[in-house]
Amino acid sequence: MIDLLKFFIAVLCLLIMGCKTPNTVQQLSSISPVQPLNTDKELSTIAFGSCNHQHEAQPMWQHILENQPELWIWLGDNIYGDTEDMEVMAKKYQQQVAHKDYQPMLKTVPMIGTWDDHDYGVNNGGKEYPQKEMSKLLFENFIGLAADSPVRKRAGVYNAYTFGKAPKQVKVILLDCRSFRDEPPGKNASESAVQQADILGKSQWEWLEKELSESTANVHIIASGIQILPEDHRFERWDEFPASRAKLFALIERHETPNVVFLSGDRHIGEISQMTLPNGKQLTEITSSGLTHSYEKAGDEPNRHRQGKIVNLRNFGLLQIDWKANPPSLTANINGIGNKNYETISVTLSDR
Repeated sequence: MIDLLKFFIAVLCLLIMGCKTPNTVQQLSSISPVQPLNTDKELSTIAFGSCNHQHEAQPMWQHILENQPELWIWLGDNIYGDTEDMEVMAKKYQQQVAHKDYQPMLKTVPMIGTWDDHDYGVNNGGKEYPQKEMSKLLFENFIGLAADSPVRKRAGVYNAYTFGKAPKQVKVILLDCRSFRDEPPGKNASESAVQQADILGKSQWEWLEKELSESTANVHIIASGIQILPEDHRFERWDEFPASRAKLFALIERHETPNVVFLSGDRHIGEISQMTLPNGKQLTEITSSGLTHSYEKAGDEPNRHRQGKIVNLRNFGLLQIDWKANPPSLTANINGIGNKNYETISVTLSDR
């Protein structure tokens, strides 16, 4: 059945791309040999990161493996594609899969994830990108998405997984902030334009509400390519879409979603942010960005929600859940070369 599905995908690729060579179609149809997911497994160590250039040395993987993560979450810019030529994009993905530093990770740790602009195909891009359907296929194959996954049958790469059994259950929600994204309204836009500008799109919002309303998990990890809590910097962020940001917070409040931790990338820095919603619920965001390159001149840019200091060196993120503590707790770390810890924060896990 899987071989038959691969054949139909290959035919579809050929129809969409026109007169590409059979070799190119084979590249587009190749699913990465990732480790199988075991969603029954109770998670205690999760690693994550973003901004990974396929042409660069990638020493961070060996340090990530030292922590023996049970899951890896890609947060976007997993490669630097930046093209409308899908043959070029496919070769860049292939280069990453074959990278000698990445191979031990690929052979050891199960992986899930979402994308951001550079692996989507265009810097700061949104729904206007003309190759998003074929780019989606390449991403799905890179991440090792099963051929029969429902994600392959719908627009966008948003997805969710629930690991373990209650009361030690973790739900990972992977948002797609590219496929349906409008243009940011800008400072001088009308109030109507500001309210209409959307980042997720109707179908993804409906899906997200269903995932939150039906969740039985005690911990909710919500992954976004771009930052959610920070408001003060001049780069891409959810705050450019204030109606969408407010809607996200309202959903979390409405469904009393417990223990929400946002993960984000994009910025080539690492930092920890926290804010409290009107109902008293605390939100924590861990930004980990710069697996292969970082923004060393970042300085101390403003972020009213930052806890600790900005990390302007290459880094990866680590979540460690202590289910045996009373009450259970979650510790988030931003680590770097040599597994050196730059920033850390611990939060107590509440029942609701």
